Amino acid sequence: MSGERAARVVVASSRAAAGVYDDTTGPVIAEWLEQRGWSASVEVVPDGAQVGEAIRGAVEAGARLVITTGGTGASPTDRTPEQTRALLDFEVPGIAEELRRRGAAHTPLALLSRGVVGVSGAAVVVNLPGSRGGVRDGLEVLGEVLDHLVDQVAGGDHVRIG
Repeated sequence: MSGERAARVVVASSRAAAGVYDDTTGPVIAEWLEQRGWSASVEVVPDGAQVGEAIRGAVEAGARLVITTGGTGASPTDRTPEQTRALLDFEVPGIAEELRRRGAAHTPLALLSRGVVGVSGAAVVVNLPGSRGGVRDGLEVLGEVLDHLVDQVAGGDHVRIG
């Protein structure tokens, strides 16, 4: 998996992991990434500790980007933010705030997302909601800043404006 544009999508869903239903968000994210020149794989895991294990495994395998989907709400099994935060070297809160703000333009339920964004080692880690609408809104936000963020994490210079 190691590479400059290697990405892993981690789907946090106990029901999808158990085969109760098919995941519909992971493939959307992977296709979006591939259209932008990333190699992307999707891993579906149950909510909870396995989310953290999947993120850690992706970072250790050389992913430069890990996008999670699901597990960011307020239900007792939604633990993706806690699992993610434990692995981050630092957070990038402005992106998480913008994900919620843009989502709230479509539904007030977006404000319930507790997703975080940050950096773990050489990888950017982004928590997106588990809904197709939340993923759509999140990818719109990421499309505006992702390349610059990944470049900065790799030691690139700041873009100079003006």
